[in-house]
Order: sequence, then structure tokens, then C-alpha cells
Amino acid sequence: MRLHLYAALLSLGFIGLAHAADDSVEIPYTRFTLSNGLTAVVHEDHKAPVVAVSIWYHVGSADEPAGKTGFAHLFEHLMFSGSENHKGTYFEPFEQVGATDMNGTTWFDRTNYFETVPTTALDRALWMESDRMGHLLGAIGQKELDTQRGVVQNEKREGENEPYGRTDENILANAFPANHPYQHDTIGSMADLDAASLADVKQWFNDYYGAANTTIVLAGDITPAIAREKLEKYFGDIPAGPPVPRQQPWVAARTTSTRGEQKDHVAQARIIREWNVAELGHADQPLLELAASALGGGKTSRLYQRLVYKDKLVDSVSVEVQPFALASQFVLTADVKQGVDPARVEKSVAEEWSRFLAEGPTDEELERSRMSSRSGFIRGLEKVGGFSGKATVLAESQVYRGDPSAYTLDLERIQKATPDSVKAAANRWIAKGDYTLTVLPAAEGEALDEKAPKGLPPAQGKPAAVTPAKAGFSAAKSAIDRSTGVPKVETFPDLGFPAIQHGTLGNGIEIVLAERHTIPVVQMQFQFDAGYASDQGHKLGTSSFAMALLDEGTESLDSVEIARRSELLGARIGAGSGLDSSSVSLNALNSQIEPSLALFADVVRNPAFRDADVERIRGQWLADIAQEKTQPASIALRTLPPLLYGDGHAYGIPFTGSGTEASIKSLTAKDLRDFHRSFIRPDNLKVLVAGDTTLAAITDQLDKVFGDWKSMEVPVPTKAIGKVDAQKKVRVYLVDRPDSPQSLILTGSLAPSTKAPDNLDIQTMNGVFGGTFTSRLNMNLREDKRWAYGASSFLTDAIGQRPFMTYASVQTDKTAESVAEVLKEARAVIGKKPVTEVEIDKIKAKRIRALPGSFETTASVLGVLSGNALYDRPDNYVQTLKARTEAQTTASIEAAAREVIQPDALTWVIVGDLRKIEKPIRALKLGEVKILDADGKKAVR
Repeated sequence: MRLHLYAALLSLGFIGLAHAADDSVEIPYTRFTLSNGLTAVVHEDHKAPVVAVSIWYHVGSADEPAGKTGFAHLFEHLMFSGSENHKGTYFEPFEQVGATDMNGTTWFDRTNYFETVPTTALDRALWMESDRMGHLLGAIGQKELDTQRGVVQNEKREGENEPYGRTDENILANAFPANHPYQHDTIGSMADLDAASLADVKQWFNDYYGAANTTIVLAGDITPAIAREKLEKYFGDIPAGPPVPRQQPWVAARTTSTRGEQKDHVAQARIIREWNVAELGHADQPLLELAASALGGGKTSRLYQRLVYKDKLVDSVSVEVQPFALASQFVLTADVKQGVDPARVEKSVAEEWSRFLAEGPTDEELERSRMSSRSGFIRGLEKVGGFSGKATVLAESQVYRGDPSAYTLDLERIQKATPDSVKAAANRWIAKGDYTLTVLPAAEGEALDEKAPKGLPPAQGKPAAVTPAKAGFSAAKSAIDRSTGVPKVETFPDLGFPAIQHGTLGNGIEIVLAERHTIPVVQMQFQFDAGYASDQGHKLGTSSFAMALLDEGTESLDSVEIARRSELLGARIGAGSGLDSSSVSLNALNSQIEPSLALFADVVRNPAFRDADVERIRGQWLADIAQEKTQPASIALRTLPPLLYGDGHAYGIPFTGSGTEASIKSLTAKDLRDFHRSFIRPDNLKVLVAGDTTLAAITDQLDKVFGDWKSMEVPVPTKAIGKVDAQKKVRVYLVDRPDSPQSLILTGSLAPSTKAPDNLDIQTMNGVFGGTFTSRLNMNLREDKRWAYGASSFLTDAIGQRPFMTYASVQTDKTAESVAEVLKEARAVIGKKPVTEVEIDKIKAKRIRALPGSFETTASVLGVLSGNALYDRPDNYVQTLKARTEAQTTASIEAAAREVIQPDALTWVIVGDLRKIEKPIRALKLGEVKILDADGKKAVR
């Protein structure tokens, strides 16, 4: 059956779709409460020998009194500073046991801490969490407070240094009354952070960090009985704490429209409209999610169709619901095309909004949204922890709604929604009362002023907080002698990795498969030997641009129809390029695999490259490049590689992959067809599959749609990746970004290929130097000097010489000092302070012990297949990592440091406000200093 015929039959309904309800979405759990009031939720998932630990304290920035904004988040940072029985950074004991997905976050209504650890290290994790929960204040002094205050303030500067980085604060102040808990953003104000005292810290801990205000979720290789035993052992003696007043839902919906305006160093105007809407758990909240999807949920949405395709007024538009416990936000964001009056955009938005409020969504819009919601939820069930795994779903439902299974109510409401019920909910909440913020590009030298109310005044109607009655909780006596320190972990689970299988289609295309039957999803990647490097001798950005056009139209389907069918199938099709390869990927529900494959094959084999689609994407692409040149990290990543590799080298290009304005403007449909004909072909292809299938099944399914794909007679073009001589001297390049509260410091030098025999030695060396939280760079600039939110070093994988880079975004007034510290660390690690055996053993242990938890998801397994294919690794590469890492020696790591780190031949790219940083940097006398513009060209001054 030809692909075009298959697509036609599918569109006419002659080929049926299996119902999504066949896919399970439940998370079984056991819930119990300890005698001290701590709530525990346990979910068993024995697919990997790991346990996710997720601890949620029911306190967030909404609970901060006036004058103490940012305090909940500051305290979250303090919780990582050590405890009474474990001095020093909280991360190190977890690095020693190979913890993954480790972090902490603060939001309006909660503060959470989480990590995923090998099953045998669960006692260590629970000891650590319980020690800071029950034994913290003796370890927190003025030094710790000052350190974390500085880190948080640099986190705030880093956010504000991004384009549009000041919008959240503006919107919250004008969306909610001054007496509303959500009226200020979570990170708070500099003045309030400066004013935080040690007494404030201790009071906050005593008020909110009791056992009765805590929910712990354990998900993974654990049973309820073992969980109860361990939680009682480690947490049972912690006092319940005082009853915590509970803020009550208060949407504070507005009845009139208001406006504000901001100037920022941005490439294009952005319109943001916000409505206060129903809170999490309200019956209307899931219906509003469906409304948001229909209005601005992607290419098929009404606003995208109107503003991007029809009127051509914006480069992007989206609508989303941000759900919170007291109120949610319904938010529209539109990036206005250059030269377009924002008022024209608002007029078109208003017309589509009115039409939606009058008509409601169609049946098909609802069906697509339902499938998207359900398939996304199913995919999220694969992880036990992290930011969005099963532990997070259970914790959020329990903390906000008192029921770990509350999420199922929302899923049910989505399934039962009708066009009329969604229309009614939309008219209740988004028919009036928006706040519109327009962000406009500031002219050179123009002040970044804000034309907006200073915030809404207090309002009547705020419900009083409800303080629960004091319960009869009681803490047990502890049998743990905490003076002996963190529990030792003597054994660790072995890595379990699926066997890799090989098959062949009828036309000789090889399939590589790793079966993974954890969720009913199949993922595949078609890997082609192309990538940014194939642009050499051609127009920069060709590979990325051509790949982006694959799903923008085939010979029989336009881009909207491709998106529509993907949504109905719950499939995700993507295409793009990296440095050395280009790929097309499919993530499909098992129940929809055959129609998903038919659509996928059409996208891969038959792209149309229609002029209208090329022009539409070209406009968006040029807007993205313009945005890149306002974003500090993107400026640096566009600038550094050409300096490292030189003109004409395959890698001497912006590492964003987007090319230049000139090259993108000159691309033609013929250029794209030539790229597709040359590189996207069966004799240049590796098919990689992971997920819920078998070799026989997937081979048969792929054969139906790719088995007749014929190779061309002309050979695949070869890529020339030349060798670059080592840089002989230091070079310093400055890029002016006026008004920046931080400077971005990026250094580069060239390291051996990812395929090099000493790659693992280089990786371990990097872990010591800047590749982990406790690395030398991060501990210096973040924890010791507190000049940065973070500092790191990293390597970009490459078949040829790869760049070794250090990165730090530091406060402007410490730019030169930070440069000096980076240089000092680089010199020390190959000089007077070489890597130590203790540092090496820590990194080796972290990498080895993290292996069992590193391949929990199908995507991570597919990533191994991709790396194996790209870097010519054997099938058992992952299984050999433990032995090869253990075999590393101090001498080999020291040799790797000397090979890679070149302090006296670095290329520095520093992006910041030259009025404030140029003179101090020149005073360092590192080497010749040149001023570049955002294109990497010599700046005109």
C-alpha cells in the first residue's frame, strides 16, 4: 500500500484508531501517617533498583509576610548547607552513592526536595533528609546565611539578565491585589533578601518545617512495609510542629482590563495577556486547560492558525494554564513580527477570542486535546522521581488536595468534557478582566522603564487563613545515634540494561532495538550522517533548516494536517540536527504504532519544501537568530566556535545550529531538496528503536513503510572535519550587552574527540574540575565567593576535536575577579594543585553507582543506542563502563587534565556591560582584548 493511499484511508476513517483508554494511567499507592503527623505515600515500581525520595513541605512564597519576600526560597537554599550531624554541602554524600534527579525547588504553595538513589542507599537518603528536617538550626550561622543569600541574589540577577526576564514580577504585581499571597514572585526582592536575619531563619524553620506539615513520597524499588519501618526509624522522633495556617483559595478575578508596558533589550515585541482563573482542584480548571489547547496549543490551534498562517503577524503564539493551589493563571504569549504594530495582533486575538467564547471548541479540538493530555501523562509515568515523575504526581495531589489520587479526577473531567462545558467554563473565567503587558525593544541608550501601575492595591474579599486544630501528634523516641554520621553504603545494585538486538528490513536497512516494556510507548530515532558539519561549503544552517521543514508538509499533507494527525494519534514527531548527525524521531503509543509509523514515514521520505512553508519558517528562524543575539549564553555560543576552529572548518559555526541571517535569507527550496536527497536516504541511515515492542513486530511494521525505500546511485557526500592546531596564546573577546546585571564568561579550548581512547579519563577529570556541583569551579564561584548562581565546565561531544568550555554567569561588579578565579583554578589543576585521589574516587564512585538509575526511561536507553551508533561503540559499551571507570588511575586523570586544560592559551568570550567591565578586564593583562558585536564581527565603537 502506498503511503499516500494509507494517509488518505486514515483521514477518511477507513483505518481505525485504538482508543486511548486502553492505556493505563493509574499510579497504585499506599498512604499512612506516622504518630508525629508526617504523611507518607508509597508506590512500588521494581523495574530498576532505585527509589525516588520526594519530600514536600506545605509552605511556599505565598506564606511570606510583608517585607520577607523570597524567604521560602532562601530557606530552601539553606537546607543544602549541611545539618548538625553532617557538616558541609548536602550534595557530597549523595554524589558518593550515585544519586540522580537531585534538587530542591520552591513555588507559591510548597517547597520540595528530591533525589533518586540506588535501593541500597535509601537509608543514607532518609538519614540525610531527616537530619536536616529535625537537626538543622545548630548548623546554620551567619556565614551560611550570607553565602546562600548571595547565591540566591545571583540567581535573581541571572533570571533578570535573560530577555523578557522581568515580566513575571510585573505580571504578578498587576494580576493580584497587594494583599494576595501571589502578588510577588517566589525569588523575592533584593531589599527583602538583604534584610533576612538569622532570627528570621530560625523562626521560619520552627513555624513550617515540622513533621505534620510534611509529605514524603517513596516511589520505586520499595514496599509499604519496608517504607513504614524506615520512615518511623528516621523521622519518627521529629516533632510535629505547630499547626500551620492554611491559605484559602482566592482567585481574585478581575472585571476590567488593564495594561502595562516594559522596555527591554529584546529583539522583538512580546504581548502577554493574563487572566486569574480557577485554582487547582476546581472543576473548571481542567476545562480551561482544554480551552487553552484549542486557542493556542500548537499549529492546529485557532490563534496559531490566525496569527501565524493567515495574518502573518507573529512568529509564535501560545496559550497555557499555570495551575496553583489558590488561583491559576491563564496566559497568552505572542512574539510580534518585526515591523508589525502590536495593536494589529491584539485586534486579531480579540476576534478569535470572541469567536471561541461564542462557539466553544469543536468535537475534534476536544479529542486532540484529550489525546495530548492522556499521552503526555502516560509518558510521564516512566520516571519514578525527578521534577515530574510519579512521586511528584502523588505528592502534588496529596499536598494540595489531600488525596494522592486526586489527579485522576482531573483526567476524568477531561475525558467527560463537552464543547458546551468547555465553552461555559471559558465564559466564566476568560471573557473579561485581563492584564496585558507589552514588552518593547529598547533603543540604544534608552532606559528600561516600565509604564504600568505599581501594582494593584489591596482588595476586599480575601478569605481568612484556616488554622487546623492542634492534633494529638506525638514524636517517638529515636534509636539512632546520629553522632556516628551518615550511614555507610557497602553494596550497590548492578546495572540492568536491555539486550541490544539487530534486524534488517527487506531493503537492507539495519534496525537496532532495545526492548523496554515499562510503559506502552515505542520510541525511535532515524540517525543520518549529516549535522551542522555537513553545512561545510554550503550555506550555514542548511541542515537544521531542512530538518525543521520535514514535518512542515509532505507531498500529500500540509503542516497543519501533519500536526492534526499527530495530536489525534498521541504521537510526537520531531526532526533536527546536531554537530555531526541529523535525525528524525518518533514517540508513539503502542496502540497507535502503525498509523503513527505511516505518518512518520511520509514525513521522512516525502517532504514537500513548499515555498509558502519555507518563507514562514524562514521568518520564524530569522526571529530566533535575532533572539539568540540578545540572550547572553546564545551570544557566546554563536561567537566562540568560529574563534576556536577558524574559517572553513566544519565546526567553525555558531553552535546554536541556526546559521546566520545572510545564509538563512539565501536558502532556497532547491537547497533543502538537495540536502534531503544527499543525506536523508536509506544508505545513510541507522534505525534505532527502544520501547514496548519486539524485533519481529517492529521489523514487520517498519518494513511496510520503509522496506521499499531505495538508495540513490550517487554516493553520500563526505564531510571533511579538519585538524586544528593548538592555540598558542590567550585571546580575549568582549561583547557589549548594556545594562546587564551579570556578565557571562565562556572560555574555550580544543580537546580530543569523543571517540578518543582516553574519553573516560577526560570525563572524570572534568567532573573534578567543573562538571559536578562539588567541583572546584562551582565551589569557588558559588559556594565560596557567592559571585554566581553556578559555574561549570563541560565538553560538547563531537567526532572531531571537541570544545572544552568553562561557563559562569557572574554579578557585573565581580567580572574581572571571577575571570581571575577561573584562570587560577585552571592553572592549579595542572600545576600546584593537581587532581587528588580523593576527588577522583568521588567522581568514579558517582558515575559507577549512578548507572543503575541512569537508564530508567526509554529515552535514556535510546540515547545509548544513538551514542553507540554515532561514536562506533560496541553493543555492550554501557555494561563495560563500570570496569573501565574502576581501572582509571590518578596518573591517567592527571594526564587528561594536562591534555585538555590550557590556561595560557584560552579563548575567552565575555558578554556584559562594557561600561562597567572592560577596564577591569583589560587591567588583568591576560592578552590581546578585542571588542566584537553579537555577530562575532569587530564592533564599531
